[in-house]
Amino acid sequence: ANFESKMSIKLESKTFQLDEMTIIEELNTLSTISRLDLNTSPVNSTQEVLRKVPGLIIGQHAGGGKAEQLFLRGFDIDHGTDVSISVDGMPVNMVSHAHGQGYSDLHFLIPETVDKIDFGKGPYYAQQGDFNTAGYVGFSTRDYLKESEITTTVGDFNTLRTLGMFNLLENTKNQNAYIAAEYISTDGPFESPQNFNRINLFGKYVMFSPENDKLSITASHFTSRWDASGQIPQREVDNGNITRFGAIDDTEGGDTERTNFNVEFSKAISDQTTFSSNAFYSHYAFELYSNFTFFLEDPINGDQIRQKEDRQIFGVNAAVNHTTFLGNTELTLTSGIGIRHDIVDDVELSRTLNRRTTLETIQLGDINQTNIDAFVNAEFEFGKLTIAPALRLDYFKFLYNDKLQQQYTLDSETKTIVSPKLNFLYDLQDNLQVFLKSGIGFHSNDARVVVSNLGEDILPRAYGLDIGEVWKPTKKLVVNTALWYLFLEQEFVYVGDAGIVEPSGKTERFGVDLGLRYQFNDWLYFDTDATFTKARSLEAPTGEDFIPLAPDFTLAGGLSVNDLDGFSGGVRYRYIDDRPANEDNSIVAEGYFVTDFNINYNLDKVTLGLIIENLFDVEWNETQFATESRLQNESQSVEEIHFTPGTPFFIKGSVSYRF
Repeated sequence: ANFESKMSIKLESKTFQLDEMTIIEELNTLSTISRLDLNTSPVNSTQEVLRKVPGLIIGQHAGGGKAEQLFLRGFDIDHGTDVSISVDGMPVNMVSHAHGQGYSDLHFLIPETVDKIDFGKGPYYAQQGDFNTAGYVGFSTRDYLKESEITTTVGDFNTLRTLGMFNLLENTKNQNAYIAAEYISTDGPFESPQNFNRINLFGKYVMFSPENDKLSITASHFTSRWDASGQIPQREVDNGNITRFGAIDDTEGGDTERTNFNVEFSKAISDQTTFSSNAFYSHYAFELYSNFTFFLEDPINGDQIRQKEDRQIFGVNAAVNHTTFLGNTELTLTSGIGIRHDIVDDVELSRTLNRRTTLETIQLGDINQTNIDAFVNAEFEFGKLTIAPALRLDYFKFLYNDKLQQQYTLDSETKTIVSPKLNFLYDLQDNLQVFLKSGIGFHSNDARVVVSNLGEDILPRAYGLDIGEVWKPTKKLVVNTALWYLFLEQEFVYVGDAGIVEPSGKTERFGVDLGLRYQFNDWLYFDTDATFTKARSLEAPTGEDFIPLAPDFTLAGGLSVNDLDGFSGGVRYRYIDDRPANEDNSIVAEGYFVTDFNINYNLDKVTLGLIIENLFDVEWNETQFATESRLQNESQSVEEIHFTPGTPFFIKGSVSYRF
């Protein structure tokens, strides 16, 4: 044998196939499915990343720069009140935000940097705290790039997207580093151009020690600005005064930016014990101009408002995972602590004119908000049965300095909440897991409301129960079902537009989730997810107990082709049923069925792509609200549907070069 000669071994990655998936005893088996969906149907926008969570429907209604409206399990979540979102352990939800509690702007995430999506529905997860009632979503970014890449996309409505991803430490042992940069601009289909643009910068460095400790450092910055046509009243479209893509007040819009630094460290303390942690800092700025009611409040100047804030977020999370045996029973203990501190300066709500003149300052103040948490989760494995009890403790301190008071005042409140969880998993047979999940979660209230209410309704609880299964009857098919129930002690709707909170009392939701994935062959893959829900208020008379904008049926899925003689792509569809827009269902938000199409052809280092949104050019309303408004020429106000039109037929072409 010649031991002097060198041999180079190169590992080629391959697309994960459904027949390679094994259902094991873990609380979030379905997260593996979302990773499979991500590989078979890649994404090229932040919105599409969110749609990878089964049952999560989103809508944009403010010129592309505002955080999306979210729908999950019969919730109109607004911008994040009832779903907790994070990236690499760093929170996305904004507490006590100028526009609304839990506001989650994910636009700083470049979709091509996403490696996997962890998600769970219901309040059953000890590591998840504030806003984890309907569920949570955790994104993880890639540790390395296989290749550097430059992509340019152009399309209708003066749309341009450029992306550069560059590997910085190729062939460097135990170290990886890359940077990514993205620029997007578009005018949208509206008669008043959106003048939207966004710049994203992202960098990540990963190092492994000889003991296999892992250190990751990420830094990112994004800035965005846009104009918007707002939500338009149905009556003005019906009488022909404006088109679906017209506007009543086209001076809406805004700008925002976020800078993040995140350090992650993990190590194996022993064969049975691992440690993981992250520390983060974010600076965030936001300014939004809106006009929902036109001339209802001010018949001369109109009802435009400005919401603005400047925020810093500091935080640390740490967890230890330890596996041991109690007799013949395997026990896995996970415990952790965390702290998050928000410093929000000049949280403002003002009445304005033409985005220039301030007519009246309604709210102005500084917020300091602290959340300290601790949790422990145990998993006892009794053969095919796993029992997982857990306990979470959260402490909150709210401070608010109202700058509109003549004398300096600092109002404060504190609150502690304990959230128990108890989950059962049972492997009925190979590749058939049944589960029973139960737990209590919560969503916090806005600090300004907390101190003004003298500590009432600070952390209303959510009680959840899931019964279901994940089943793989054949190599090519996976089916998941869940019957679920969720009760909320107090459903808060923070109306940032008016500077008030509207408590809607106790609510309950129950329904069924259905999911199906089928791998026809190596290159053809089908997936679909449906959710049926009944959502009702418990403190209103029958017939007046509908929860506005809570969907009762959603459906999403598609057919994907992967690497068929160089071709890949697919058809994606999403459907949301008609839903009540007010409490007595006298005003209805119309449902929609929208289909998107994409195809790519790979030529060695070059990929050519074609993307068509709304393939069949259906008229659909992306977001809708029952709003009372008055136009300048009207003597009486009218309450009816106000909507943002969904994108019409929209074609884009792309070219990617890898090197």
